Amino acid sequence: DGKIYDAYVIYPKNHTSEANFVEYFVYQIMPDILENKCGYKLCIYGRDIFPGEDAASAVEKGMQKSRRLIILLTHQLINSKEDAYDQHIALYNALIQNDTKVILLEMETIGTYSKLQESLRFVIKQQGTIKWKEQHTVHPQSPSSKFWKQVRYHMPLTCRPS
Repeated sequence: DGKIYDAYVIYPKNHTSEANFVEYFVYQIMPDILENKCGYKLCIYGRDIFPGEDAASAVEKGMQKSRRLIILLTHQLINSKEDAYDQHIALYNALIQNDTKVILLEMETIGTYSKLQESLRFVIKQQGTIKWKEQHTVHPQSPSSKFWKQVRYHMPLTCRPS
């Protein structure tokens, strides 16, 4: 299908104390589970797309080369102007062009979705979100946890757990 990546990851890129866990999740936990243990290939801004490249075209190319879009929903992402472009392009690809499936990971309780852009609310209404509650589990980095099983369910059929 000409795709290089199984998923493009959209996450808040502002460096605040709340973002520390999200960055750890994006750069450590997700690659460990989805790439190392399941055999997926992720496209992550800052790792596969480098700051300094023409960000807009690099982000679009990364998304076009991906089979899925994973959006990490946090208050910071929802309220960020900096990350709005990524979300806008991702949702345009998913809803208008209908060529990419979106996986929404709710990293913290968002509460009411009324502040979200309409297209994001539509996707949530259609398919819901996968909620990160791993602090309550014994093995948050186990590919067999409920959270990762749900994520893998929405991913392309290439997962080969070790």
